[in-house]
Amino acid sequence: MKDDVSWSRTFCGTLILILFMLLSLLTPATAGAAKQYKVLVVMSYEQDYPWVQAIRRGIDQVLAGDCDIRYFYLDTKKDIAGGRRKARQAYEVYRQWQPDGVIAVDDNAQSMFVVPYLLDKVNTPVMFCGVNADPHRYGYPGRNVSGILERLHIRESIVFAGQLSRIQTVCFLMKKSPVAALVRNQVDQEKETYPAKSLGFYLPATLDEALVTVDDLRRRCDLLFIETLEGIPDGDGKPLTSKEVIPLVVKAFGGPTAGTDLHSVRYGVLCSVIKSGEEQGETAATKLLRAMTGTPVAEIPITRNYRGKRVLNVTTMKNLGIRARPMLLRGTQLVRIEE
Repeated sequence: MKDDVSWSRTFCGTLILILFMLLSLLTPATAGAAKQYKVLVVMSYEQDYPWVQAIRRGIDQVLAGDCDIRYFYLDTKKDIAGGRRKARQAYEVYRQWQPDGVIAVDDNAQSMFVVPYLLDKVNTPVMFCGVNADPHRYGYPGRNVSGILERLHIRESIVFAGQLSRIQTVCFLMKKSPVAALVRNQVDQEKETYPAKSLGFYLPATLDEALVTVDDLRRRCDLLFIETLEGIPDGDGKPLTSKEVIPLVVKAFGGPTAGTDLHSVRYGVLCSVIKSGEEQGETAATKLLRAMTGTPVAEIPITRNYRGKRVLNVTTMKNLGIRARPMLLRGTQLVRIEE
């Protein structure tokens, strides 16, 4: 009996020792697999801006499972003057938290945050997205910076509008801002390839100015192309959302309108070949993950977006008396005006 008990104790002790050794061998690999990279994402615009939300979805889709992500918003749609102060705060978050990687979204985050604080100054890999400017404007690519450019599907949107209505002339409308100059630059470079003659790029600073401009343009343009009016102030200086402004502008123009994003069409713009915020976020996040796992940033080239999707507001189409050919609706996302 004593021999049985002794044997049992010896067996159990040996088994425990073997299990301990196995756990010792497995623990480093398991710990490595479970490692969470720290990622700081600096957004140029406000948290509730639909474009920002789309980019965040793209980033989260790639990184949320493996990374601890902190988002910081510069809020420059509503307060461009406060952007540099917010950028200093973002740098303080970076300095104290010491992330493994950074994503900087849209142009203001480049000029206000990356260039003054991170470009070729730290070893942390930085990936940009949503950038309208030529990357050389910011000194990109840098030793630690790469990313994905944002190019609007303007030509494709004008073609789409021309399939719905007779379009020979187009005018462009965008809230006055530093980014507006970058979009106008894209139009200037491409306009000779557009299927409609460009009659000007207008940059109102207030809602009242925008409505006066549109009242004039309705007599001269077949198509009003609206890029973004988010944050344009009313008569009291209050920044307005796209949801508040776009219905007023669409009604004042009274004809076909085009845009570049889904929320504009949902708020009343007739049609668009939309760019994808998800594509921007996914691509930047994928590039950053490569950099954090050992690929030199110099081997991660700057790319640009290509995805485009046709979107049509059937409420606006009906209001304008337009009837679309069934073939045109194939593959097109149909939306109605959101109340």
